[in-house]
Amino acid sequence: MNEAQHEFPILVTGAAGRIGSVGRTVTELLLARGFRVRAQVRVDDERAMMLRDLGAEVVVGDLLDIMAVHQAIEGCERVCFAMSVAPTYLEAAANVAVVAKHHGVKAFINLSQMTVNEMDIFNTTASPQQKQHWLVEQILSWSELPVVEVRPTAFMEGLFLQTAKAVAMQDKILAPFGKGKNSAIAAVDVARVIAEILSDPVEHIGKTYHLTGPVSQDMDAVAREFSAALGRAISYVDVPLEIWGEQLIAFGMPPHVAAHVATMAQLHQENRYDRFSHDVEGLTGVPPMSIREFVQRNAHSFAPATPE
Repeated sequence: MNEAQHEFPILVTGAAGRIGSVGRTVTELLLARGFRVRAQVRVDDERAMMLRDLGAEVVVGDLLDIMAVHQAIEGCERVCFAMSVAPTYLEAAANVAVVAKHHGVKAFINLSQMTVNEMDIFNTTASPQQKQHWLVEQILSWSELPVVEVRPTAFMEGLFLQTAKAVAMQDKILAPFGKGKNSAIAAVDVARVIAEILSDPVEHIGKTYHLTGPVSQDMDAVAREFSAALGRAISYVDVPLEIWGEQLIAFGMPPHVAAHVATMAQLHQENRYDRFSHDVEGLTGVPPMSIREFVQRNAHSFAPATPE
């Protein structure tokens, strides 16, 4: 590694996420490798302070504010664009792309979604978020930026931590996934891949990587992984999609996010998440985390409440 590769900070957007934040973990991994990291956050709170404590340069601003985007990107040659599910995703991504092109960014890593692989000018899904991811990939292609597309499948954090209460209280995974298979991936494995690419991006420019867990399996097999990890019998219960979707709204999930999550459930039922790739191990030399290991690491989230 020569000194020039460490001269400019690497921008990581969405660095202050909460559960399973890819941006935060990418920041940690790059700092551990000796890189300077500029971490973009929307709110200056305890998460931003934690990033500063790690050694990151924190910039606070909304990606919908183009001047804030200039502040974030100027002086950076490498950018990791990651953003949580939001109705403003497309506008934010377009802002980041045009400003990155203006400043001559030399590597632009885009955290997309694997469902984009099945989409084209005639085919989309019912999820506004997934359609926006496809549109952003088109914008980046037209921009002629030096892009690396990273397309993970469904995240373990999103699929399993949101069912943690039912596992803890009823020893059941309640989800409307039918008999469909999935190869869910842990956020840390996505972050490891992105950090590897950002460390030396030249050979990756123009490539697309598809990231999955180590095996594609149905929810009954997932339940067996839970059982082995927790040391008690966990079963899968296939709940009606309509009722489940209504509960998302009742629990206060924003409509845009609820539509995205409901579409993912429908695609699971249609077995559209039966995917597998060796890209995580191929890029990092380490295989992706299994569901059993993920549950073991998060065992406290699935533990029954202790009687007072």
